Parts: sequence; structure tokens; C-alpha cells
Amino acid sequence: MKKNRKIARRYAKALLLIGREDGRVEAYREELTGFAGLLEKQTDLGAAIESPIYPTAARKKVLEQVLVRLSYADVMSAFFLLMFDKGRIGLVDAVNEVFQELADEEKGIARASVATAGDLSDEIVEQIREGLSKLTGKEVLVTVAKDPALIGGVVTRIGDLVLDGSVRTQLANLKESLKRSEAV
Repeated sequence: MKKNRKIARRYAKALLLIGREDGRVEAYREELTGFAGLLEKQTDLGAAIESPIYPTAARKKVLEQVLVRLSYADVMSAFFLLMFDKGRIGLVDAVNEVFQELADEEKGIARASVATAGDLSDEIVEQIREGLSKLTGKEVLVTVAKDPALIGGVVTRIGDLVLDGSVRTQLANLKESLKRSEAV
């Protein structure tokens, strides 16, 4: 899986460089996201394009027809055809994920995920977003998800940083602290 991420990163960086040169990073972002979403929703289409049980020429023809119908920019059509020719079309979703990260990074945007046991008010979410913005120096987009495994509190992930304010972690820390104090 790590190897696929590394390969996806190469393709995403190449597309980002082209987007910088022609000023179409956001357009490429939308088209890449759209195509990845299409392949995810239309699993038969993805299978028809990716599966080696069908002749390569037929699979490429299907891909070409889909790209014509979608009216994507020439660069994006060429990009997807290159991925197909190199046997990497199955990595579109991974390339999209990496491209989104790189494009966000370039714009000074960071994405954070917040897991909580219950509902958070819009005010609390905004306070978390503002705090993370101050911490990172970037504009932060926050997605909130419920995690019933949490007893209470919040676990926030932004890049490699994890801020764990969950009750479960606090209880575990308290337990370790008590163990250490008994050992003294």
C-alpha cells in the first residue's frame, strides 16, 4: 500500500506542476475529483477500464469515450490516458487523495478531522477550527464525525498531528499516573 501511495504521489505532483504552469490547478482538482468519484460510483465502469480480462485496446477505447463525454481539459484526458498506458489507472483514487493534499498545502489550507462521542455545536466546531488555525498558521477545514467508541471528549487529527482529548485517554493517563505513584 505504501508503494501505491508513493506512485500516486509522483503522478499527483506531476499534475500539480502542470497546473501551476498553466494556472489550472483548481480546474484539474475538480476534474480529478469528478473522475475518481465516477469510478467509485460506477464500479462496472471502473472494472471495464481496469480489468485485464478485457483486451487492452477495448478498455482504452471505453476510457477515451468516457473522457470525450465528460469534456475534460486536454491535459486531464492525456493524464488519464497516460495512467492507463502505464497500468496505473487503478490508482486514480489515490492520486486524487494526494493531489487534494498537495493543492490544499499550496493554498495554505489544512484539513482536520474531529471525532467526538456526541454532537458538537457550530460554535464549538468554530472554536476548534480557530484554535487549529492558530496552531498551524493555515486556514483549516474541519470535518466532524461521531465515534461511539469514545466515552466523551474529542480526538482531532490534522496531518500527522493527533490531539487526543478523549475521556478514554484521560482515564488511561490517570491509571498510569496512579500506577507510577504506587511504585514510589
